[in-house]
Amino acid sequence: MSGTTRTKYIHYGQLVAEVEVELLDDDESWGPHLSKEDALKLDDVRSALRSGNIEEAARFGTVYELHQVASQRA
Repeated sequence: MSGTTRTKYIHYGQLVAEVEVELLDDDESWGPHLSKEDALKLDDVRSALRSGNIEEAARFGTVYELHQVASQRA
């Protein structure tokens, strides 16, 4: 089984967390997939962002706050 590291972005409201996970690929699966631990890690990050707990989300990766910088007006 081989794995490649990928960056996943979890978005909730004005917050985005950038989290590194490993995609696993083996001959018995249909395609690359997350390990159970990485899937649970992404769930924990999503829950932390949803509850506004930025410190908890930051344990798993980098957290950004989104701000609108331009708008298209008709």
